[in-house]
Amino acid sequence: MDPITQSTQISSSQGVGDGQNSAAKESKLNVKDLIHWRDPKKTGVVFGVSMLLLLSLAAFSVISVVSYLLLALLCVTITFRIYKSVVQAVQKSSDGHPFKGLIEKDVTIPPETFRKHVDSSMTYINQALKKMSRLFLVEDLVDSLKLAVVMWLMTYVGAVFNGITILILADILLFSVPPIYEKNKTQIDHYIDMVRTQVNTTMAKLQEKLPGALKRCKTE
Repeated sequence: MDPITQSTQISSSQGVGDGQNSAAKESKLNVKDLIHWRDPKKTGVVFGVSMLLLLSLAAFSVISVVSYLLLALLCVTITFRIYKSVVQAVQKSSDGHPFKGLIEKDVTIPPETFRKHVDSSMTYINQALKKMSRLFLVEDLVDSLKLAVVMWLMTYVGAVFNGITILILADILLFSVPPIYEKNKTQIDHYIDMVRTQVNTTMAKLQEKLPGALKRCKTE
């Protein structure tokens, strides 16, 4: 391979990688601004819509919720279409279809945008798969025991709450905890450090009591 072709391929790969990194950083920044209520109107709309959707799913089936949403949208567009047609007939105007601009608008997803988001998503998926493989195949006994304890606690949570209730609570916490933490960062970090120190001490004591073979496996 000649140097020019090789340098072109390297530049192309670097450009793709930089684009993926910038897309990931931009999405992280947008989500962070959203949950920290940087724009109260936008965050309020997202929080309200998500809560309404989850509460609807708690009361009705997914098929019913989707059908009602689409039916409401159709009612709005059909009513507006008929209203504009009557107004045009009375005023004898020739404005045309009220949604003509939206109909002619290109709503297709460019392949580059789709590939960019798929590539950025695959990075997180591969990291998660690698992490889960490491935990379930017991590469580190202590980490696998931590996961076992969490799963055991989740069985009790599942016995008290159903999936939709947990999602509703998670939605509330997602939009309430970040601003509270931001306002009380110093105090919260102090208590988190205390808990982390206690957990690390307990895990260190547990690790010291492991059999010698497991200790050697961990150090390897």
